[in-house]
Amino acid sequence: MTKQQPDVGNLGVFEQLRGIINELRNKVEARFEIVPNPAIQELQNFSDPTGEVQGTLNTFSGREIDWLVYQCARRAQVDFTYVRLVIWLSSENHVPHLVFELGGGEQMLLYMDYIPRTDLFYDLQYLDRYYEPANQTYLNFLADSRFQAFNSKSPYIRQVGSPTCLCFTCPTSNEIISLLSNVAHEMMDRWLIWVDEAEPVPESERAALFERDLIVRRAIAERDPGNENSVRLLGAELTDKITRSLWGGNRIL
Repeated sequence: MTKQQPDVGNLGVFEQLRGIINELRNKVEARFEIVPNPAIQELQNFSDPTGEVQGTLNTFSGREIDWLVYQCARRAQVDFTYVRLVIWLSSENHVPHLVFELGGGEQMLLYMDYIPRTDLFYDLQYLDRYYEPANQTYLNFLADSRFQAFNSKSPYIRQVGSPTCLCFTCPTSNEIISLLSNVAHEMMDRWLIWVDEAEPVPESERAALFERDLIVRRAIAERDPGNENSVRLLGAELTDKITRSLWGGNRIL
């Protein structure tokens, strides 16, 4: 018996993907103390000029998490859904940052990764500690014919990905959504253990780490080729506000 396929483009796919992100966010909020950023209240419910695209964006921060982004968007009349959870840690430790982005339609786009906070060319201990545990999952995706590697048009965005970055397109189905949920929770649970076991960064090194993190976060937000699509859908002004919120350019806390 074949598995039932979702009704592509309907609310069901969006709710499934948002459900995954909400479950991950719940795990974060159970572990960390974070507070919302009051500067982006207008983005908690946003839409394009025609009202076809509906979305929400919220950002949070705390002692251990410098910047957390939660975003969902859907275009009801087109096969377009998008959910995002990105967690940028503070400079208290060197644990990689964590990102989940899922886009739905006839073809899904997934991006899940541990964003490095050091140069992996020479920091082999960091490479072995944080990327060897995720390597088999990456190899499994490469070997699965349902998943096709996705490469950004931007050279900067391409080099941001870690050696085990999961950035693929694939068909939309309940089976694949279930698989992505399992992998996302596995990544989250592993990451939470890393945070609990992390050695503190010496005080003398924290300012430099904070500066590096901010440069990376801002460059990812501003150099993302997807911003061009956002301008077409939402307009330049709203896209600029969203982009600034992704890296914290409008933060108050």
